[in-house]
Amino acid sequence: MRRTHVSTRLNGDNVDFLCEPRQSLLEVLRDNLGLTGSKEGCNNGNCGACSVILNGRVVNSCCVLAVETEGAEVTTIEGIAEGDRLHPLQQVFLEEAALQCGICTPGFIVASKALLDKEPHPDEARVRHWLANNLCRCTGYDKIVRAVLKASDQMEAKV
Repeated sequence: MRRTHVSTRLNGDNVDFLCEPRQSLLEVLRDNLGLTGSKEGCNNGNCGACSVILNGRVVNSCCVLAVETEGAEVTTIEGIAEGDRLHPLQQVFLEEAALQCGICTPGFIVASKALLDKEPHPDEARVRHWLANNLCRCTGYDKIVRAVLKASDQMEAKV
């Protein structure tokens, strides 16, 4: 199979890679680029475990072809932290025990970051609506929603 050269901006860095035209972004992130934070849950766009931010929008990386990221800006869970310091969302997820097995956690954090980037002060209903495409089989959603709201408050206090 022929391979295609793709140039993209990934987690703030310019990245070039080769991929087959049929490969999903999730496959390339995990298998070609070694970024294993995005998880393969359902591999059909129903669970959100593989969520990334593509040009400012949350997408399921299992449903995006890697070649579609040519010239795009992609942020994965690996790009959320600020250097060696966890992003407030990551820190609060830990503090509030908003995770258990961890399969869904990267997708929830990425989707939550996209929400807070767009709407820094969402209410509970908005958080629940925004995260409706991310599934968790372990925690339920209350701790996750509380963590997002707490992170929003903390981020507001820093500003």
